[in-house]
Amino acid sequence: MASRRRVPEPGFAPHVAAAVAVGSTSVHFTAGIVAPHGFEPLADESVLLGLGAYADREGAIPEDALSELVATLSRYQSVASSVGATELTLVATEPVRRARNAVEVITRVHEDTGGILHLVSHEEEGYLALLAVTHASPPGSDLLVVDIGGGSSEYVLLGPDQGPLAYALRVGAARLTRAIVHHDPPTPEEVELLRQEARRYLGRAADIQPKQAIFVGGTATNLVKIVPAAAIDLSLDHRRITAAFAVLRGEPAADTAARFGITPTRAAILAGGAALVEAFLDRYRLRRGLSSDASIREGTILAVAYAGDAWRSRLRELARGRRA
Repeated sequence: MASRRRVPEPGFAPHVAAAVAVGSTSVHFTAGIVAPHGFEPLADESVLLGLGAYADREGAIPEDALSELVATLSRYQSVASSVGATELTLVATEPVRRARNAVEVITRVHEDTGGILHLVSHEEEGYLALLAVTHASPPGSDLLVVDIGGGSSEYVLLGPDQGPLAYALRVGAARLTRAIVHHDPPTPEEVELLRQEARRYLGRAADIQPKQAIFVGGTATNLVKIVPAAAIDLSLDHRRITAAFAVLRGEPAADTAARFGITPTRAAILAGGAALVEAFLDRYRLRRGLSSDASIREGTILAVAYAGDAWRSRLRELARGRRA
């Protein structure tokens, strides 16, 4: 279970809430207690549906995958109820944004589950990641929060005197890896191509000057798992990324997954994620970045707790550090 996180005094009573994020690689569920003293996760699980691959290959979410998505969301509704959640918020990200049948997906989810699937923009996704890290408290120095997903990467800058400034790159760990890696394990040449392509994407990134960086999401947390030294301070630097590449080049994804307790699907795309972390560090001349298990799901839970049904219209304000 994740550690308890500090939350500023909110304008709501303690309660259990839950959120689901429909992402390119997984459909991920989190539930926890939101209270003045902290956020305590109660349940956290995911199903690897790989919707981003359908969006890339077919430009839409096919019927069988949509049916599986609906079944997964229905089950998560039951899990949320079983842990006493008073609300369950559903958000969809990159695969649904890119799907030409996005309206059909949202309609089908509502018809079959009764839930509203909120299709968030890149900017909103970035704000949710930022809110999960800061809990609506402005940082003391310019902070970059990076969420490397399967199909896209969102990054947000917030400082004492600026922001939040949200940006996105249309590349994530899965999309980058699928485009370049055709061997298991990846060859040294493929790893070098991943690094070059990641640097090329980051060449288009915003011209900002963060003082510190926090990486959220599965890429960062799984990189920490395969580089044991990173578990000491939960940080990633160039030396540790190099060590991660050595692990990923040295054995098939299934072996890495079994050895470090991650899923084979995650292990198979981790080289692309490592390349993007490295490129972010290089682009912004950062010696290291911290890894956090904060997520857009936690950000969504906090946003709804602070702002209720108006959470989307108030999201930038909340991300800036202004609470209800």
